[in-house]
Amino acid sequence: MSAAAHRAYAFDLFGTLVDYSTLREPVARLVPNPAAFVDAWRRKQLQYALWATIAHVYVDFDEITLRALDYTAALDGIVLSDRERAELAAGWAALPAFADVAPALDRLREGGARLAILSNGAPQTLARAVQSAGIAGRFDAVLSAHAVRAYKPSAAVYRLAADWSGLSAVDTCFVSSNGWDATGAAEYGLDVTWCNRDGLPDETLGARVARRIETLAELL
Repeated sequence: MSAAAHRAYAFDLFGTLVDYSTLREPVARLVPNPAAFVDAWRRKQLQYALWATIAHVYVDFDEITLRALDYTAALDGIVLSDRERAELAAGWAALPAFADVAPALDRLREGGARLAILSNGAPQTLARAVQSAGIAGRFDAVLSAHAVRAYKPSAAVYRLAADWSGLSAVDTCFVSSNGWDATGAAEYGLDVTWCNRDGLPDETLGARVARRIETLAELL
């Protein structure tokens, strides 16, 4: 057993630990291009979270997810029933973990590291999501942006990770598969690893993220 490189790691959830592309399956019965629909839904979800933070108008992330769904459906000329709307939104709390997640988390824990999740997700959704993905028992804390009533990339959210670890920001490793999220955490001062699952280009605005990996297996 080798020691973990850091004493504390905070992980993004959606797209980093759990795979939201699986939402394409329930969407497929409603639209001809489910992949494009889910991507557009995700983009609008993040846009609304950013808008709420900048405007200082806090909206629960579950509500943001619903409003983003409504917009995306309207853009495609789709009218969702209340049941379809609720079922699709609930899918965010029932996503599978990527195959590399559990082994990587176990190695870090065996190396003595403490682990947390740091997510925009609402507390109740995060609790269900980590249970559904089968990874709940591996974390010492699940941190929600709800606690500061703002969303990433607000510094207030990243501060939650440093406060939880009790270490300096540079001694707390934040891991995300979202380039904008990794950049935001680096701007705050966390030690960041960008798990670039999709082989995307570097962000061209904000702090450069020095450490890049393709899967969580590369964390150690």
